[in-house]
Amino acid sequence: MSLRFKGAELRPVLAEAVSNCCRVILAKDQGVYFLAERGERRPEDSRQKLLAYAVDCNPDVDPFDDWWELARSELGGDDFGEHFDPKSQVFARILHSEDDLELSATATHLTLKPVAPTPGDN
Repeated sequence: MSLRFKGAELRPVLAEAVSNCCRVILAKDQGVYFLAERGERRPEDSRQKLLAYAVDCNPDVDPFDDWWELARSELGGDDFGEHFDPKSQVFARILHSEDDLELSATATHLTLKPVAPTPGDN
């Protein structure tokens, strides 16, 4: 299986990372999401403003048991953060296309690949 990140939600995060000359982080804790290493914060609670959640792994909209089980089954039980260069080939393609991003994982590797958006999305 795999997780999907909608390109329309991921592109602003990538653009923020590029403009701030920083890395993009894949985080698995309260959901699964990408964020810029140095991003704008919300004034009301100082949380990062731009987050791109994996489809069905957003704790603000998806039921806890559903997103937690999906995140655990795809990425394991431990929380983590993995850093990536937003100028890498896969992220550059996402940034300059309508593609979504697919994330798959093994015990030792994360694989990122652009995929065509599903009809009706983005």
